[in-house]
Amino acid sequence: MTLYGILVLIHVIAAIIGLGASFAMPVVTKFAKTKNQARFALDLNAKIETLPKIGSISLLLTGLILGFLNTGLFHETWYISSLVIYVLAQVLVIGIIPKKQKQMSEILAAYEGDDLPDDYRAVDKQTDPYMYLLHSLAVILIILMVVKPF
Repeated sequence: MTLYGILVLIHVIAAIIGLGASFAMPVVTKFAKTKNQARFALDLNAKIETLPKIGSISLLLTGLILGFLNTGLFHETWYISSLVIYVLAQVLVIGIIPKKQKQMSEILAAYEGDDLPDDYRAVDKQTDPYMYLLHSLAVILIILMVVKPF
C-alpha cells in the first residue's frame, strides 16, 4: 500500500470514528427525563466528544496532506467545497454547540428539583437546529468525498 493509500485509509477511519460518535451525542441528551439523567447525559457527551475531536483533527490533517501530495485536489471544486464546509462545521462544533451545552449544565446546577426544568428543555430545543445543520454538513461532506461530483 502506498503512503497515499495509507493516508486515505486513516482519513476514512477518522471519519467513521469522529462522525459516528457525533451522530450519537444528541440522542443521548434527548432520552434524559430527570435532572440526574440529564446531568449524566451531558457528562457522557463530554466524554464521547473526545472521539469527534480526534476524528476531526485527523480528518483535517490527512485531508490537507492528501492535497499536498496530490496538488491537483486544490483545483477540484469538491475538495475546496469540502474544506469550506469543514470550517463551517467547526464553527458549530467549537463555538455554538458547546456554549449551549454549558448553558444546559449551568441550568441543571442551579435547579433544585428532580425533574427537568423548562429552561433546560428550551435550551436543548435551541440546540436542535445546530445539530441538524451539523449532521447535514457531515452527510454532504461524505457525499462529496465519495462521489466527487465536480
